Amino acid sequence: MTETRTCEFGHIKKTTMSSEDGVSGLPCFGVEDDKGGILEDGFAEKGKKKRRICEMGWLSDPLVVLGTDVMLMILSCLDARSVALCLLVSCGWRAVASSDKIWSSKCEELWRGKTHLPRLAKVNDLSKLVVYSLSVMDGKRKRIRKEDLYDHVWEFHFTEAAPEYWRMLDPYWNGTGRPLRRYFLPDGSQTAEPDDKIWGGHESCYSIVTSLLADGNIREHYVRINRWPPMYVTRKEDWSWEISNNFCTYKSIPDADKKDGTGPLFLLH
Repeated sequence: MTETRTCEFGHIKKTTMSSEDGVSGLPCFGVEDDKGGILEDGFAEKGKKKRRICEMGWLSDPLVVLGTDVMLMILSCLDARSVALCLLVSCGWRAVASSDKIWSSKCEELWRGKTHLPRLAKVNDLSKLVVYSLSVMDGKRKRIRKEDLYDHVWEFHFTEAAPEYWRMLDPYWNGTGRPLRRYFLPDGSQTAEPDDKIWGGHESCYSIVTSLLADGNIREHYVRINRWPPMYVTRKEDWSWEISNNFCTYKSIPDADKKDGTGPLFLLH
């Protein structure tokens, strides 16, 4: 037995159908003919025991069909770029794809094996999606800041071009111990360990020199230590820093376990 209830919307009629087969409350839209009847459009097929619902756009949306929990599980298996593209599908997809449940693990994957974690990514109350984005942007930063210098401990060694006398005092070359270490201080000075034979207890200061082109791009960027030749800056794939010239090289030592991260609290390319 089939019961049909009809309500009018202008010349469009909405019919709700119910039957003994358990399919009830299914909307069937149609256009009224000149005799007041309903011209069925395929949402329900008259005379069949089981009513078939034609495919509609919203029924093909995985978020609607599978639900939020299943979609979270699926998106968690995708790479970060694919999840980021899902943010553009719709407001509903964005709400799911921006979940901290997804991006917490993405941040852990991104940070794995990195020498330094950016301080700006450790700010409280930021969503994990924002933290991930800021981390990627900071990892691409080529311009070193004062905070980058004094936040890290630096390994120091002479290059092969340095005078032999200096190289023979350097554990890196003579194999007598671990590499020498240097420390940049916030006040612009530099120190070394007490037993450092090369250091000799002399005073040392540093500065960062940056010159820009008219379009804002960096023309020249280096660290100056005393009157040594300019030490040019390199950013490595593991987010570590290296400053070097023809005579010596400084490399930042991994410190990814620092709770609050390192470096500046703002982005600067």
